[in-house]
Amino acid sequence: MNYRRLGKTDFEISEISLGTWQVGGKWGSPFNDKTADQLINTAIDNGVNFIDTADVYENGLSETAVGRVVRSRSERIYVATKCGRHINPHVNEGYQPKVLQKFVEDSLRRTGLETLDLIQLHCPPSEVFYRPEMFEMFDRLKEQGKILNLGVSVEKVEEGLKAIEFPNVTTVQIIFNLFRQRPSELFFKEALKRDIGIIGRVPLASGLLTGKFNAQTTFDIQDHRNFNRNGDAFDKGETFSGINYELGLKAVEELKSLFPNATNLAPIALQWILSFDEVSCIIPGASNESHVLSNLSVYDLPKLTYEKITAMNEIYQRYIKPEVHQLW
Repeated sequence: MNYRRLGKTDFEISEISLGTWQVGGKWGSPFNDKTADQLINTAIDNGVNFIDTADVYENGLSETAVGRVVRSRSERIYVATKCGRHINPHVNEGYQPKVLQKFVEDSLRRTGLETLDLIQLHCPPSEVFYRPEMFEMFDRLKEQGKILNLGVSVEKVEEGLKAIEFPNVTTVQIIFNLFRQRPSELFFKEALKRDIGIIGRVPLASGLLTGKFNAQTTFDIQDHRNFNRNGDAFDKGETFSGINYELGLKAVEELKSLFPNATNLAPIALQWILSFDEVSCIIPGASNESHVLSNLSVYDLPKLTYEKITAMNEIYQRYIKPEVHQLW
């Protein structure tokens, strides 16, 4: 495992970390505590020391599992969680300091931790980024010892650029992968100037970049890859990075031709992200131990050459950029 600095938090974290949106099992299945514990322990056993969760993941069960495992380990494991998505309807007016403070306290209770290493606003409406009082409140929580750092998770580059204007924002979690390249332009430059830690989320475009899906692949009725392709439940960009599924499959076939001997494109897609020094870590999800080990197999591969990276980017330029580049 390699480690990178998470911006001005000064945390040295595993460049491949763990996202826990589906940590208790595959989409549509009941949460399984045993699966969650095995998966998280496997990640830590292999050098992962940064775990990202949220209060809405499995309605708090993900946070509970993360806290349970972290408390059982002797290693220093950094825990990041998120708050705000419990607000219903999820609108700007629902964001109030007292509401978010209670969410933070609830996360502390579920995880059983005395302090949260990183609390992140969970993709709030764009208007929230123009309300200084929503950010100032977290300074009080830091003074009270409930959090160490504030970050944000965003849908759009513009939201990330606005968020980092607040001096107490230390990290930005943003969708970044081979099929979502816009953040590497202005946002990465501005984040670097302000010493912001960049956490790359949805690094495999909801599994599309594993190369294991085809036109016949079906998803569980409760799987967002089944019900949210048009953004019916939440931001469309969360599902397959907002790319039309059939178009994405065509682009992936081109990608496979660049790596004809690869049976799993996931570690190659992760390697592409790690070629950007501005990225502090990536948080691929996993629903079983094999997914964790697949993500970590990035270290078993030879380093991507400049020629390969150029060819991968050319696929993005031809297939993906005209459709989605400016949307997020």
